Amino acid sequence: MKQFDSNSLIVHPGKYPDPGLVVQVRREEVGWETIDFEVRTLATGQTWEASFIGEEAAIVQLSGTFSVDSNQGAWKKVGERKDVFTGLPYALYLPPDSEITITAITDCEFAVAKTPADQVFPAKLISPEDVNVEVRGGDHATRQINDIIPPGFPCQRLVVVEVYTPSGNWSSYPPHKHDNRRVSPNGELLEADLDEIYFYKIDRPEGYAIQRVYTGKDSPLQVAGRGFDAGLILRNNDVALVPEGYHPVSCPPGYTAYYLNILAGSDQVLTSSDDPDFQWIKDTYKTIDPRVPIYPVHQKS
Repeated sequence: MKQFDSNSLIVHPGKYPDPGLVVQVRREEVGWETIDFEVRTLATGQTWEASFIGEEAAIVQLSGTFSVDSNQGAWKKVGERKDVFTGLPYALYLPPDSEITITAITDCEFAVAKTPADQVFPAKLISPEDVNVEVRGGDHATRQINDIIPPGFPCQRLVVVEVYTPSGNWSSYPPHKHDNRRVSPNGELLEADLDEIYFYKIDRPEGYAIQRVYTGKDSPLQVAGRGFDAGLILRNNDVALVPEGYHPVSCPPGYTAYYLNILAGSDQVLTSSDDPDFQWIKDTYKTIDPRVPIYPVHQKS
């Protein structure tokens, strides 16, 4: 990352030469070596082709239905939910050197995340029945987590989850970070070094979320005089980049915020460290916000 501030940490949707491209993050442009990301739309009957040479990839259905043909197999119906606020996703994991064609069965929108990889795992369709739903936190830090490609999934680097933050609540809270790989003397991983994408949707068009991204007191950047403390305002289809530091999220009253998290780095984990100044808050929770899950969820028994 070339510079850490509120401008360099947001990628806004733009007017691209490709009319189906909503927003795009390229590794070489943002200055990290881990994640490429884009969101695309297709009208009914349209197609999109891609090759993932030397990269593993995840396709996450955001809305609508599409089919996928590839050198890894064919999936004739991917997706059911009409938008991210009405149900669980379908997703597709693809190993390196996959070649795909996506055809829209209905108008659809999907996210594409990829990261360099050299290990080959089987392609896998992830259906709503495969997505574990967790209600995390408590009180006004209650949120819903959908595990799409969780730690332990058979892949090399990618971790993919969805998070819903109800009106007036916080998520990614207490603030945590995963920017310094640390291992205990007995070999236990204490913290991974992961880059992270936050792709946002808000349930009303005028809505927004607020995300703080900041370095801790013991960060090498802080010690070197290059620490930062950025406040980001995120609207529909914005991407927040988290290459370093703590990164809590707040959703204003009256709105529900969704974000798709893509992580990749040193380990295929979510191992992180809480900001010690705020860790005590976990011991104060008294209730679980009854508004989550935000839609009916039927889990495998």
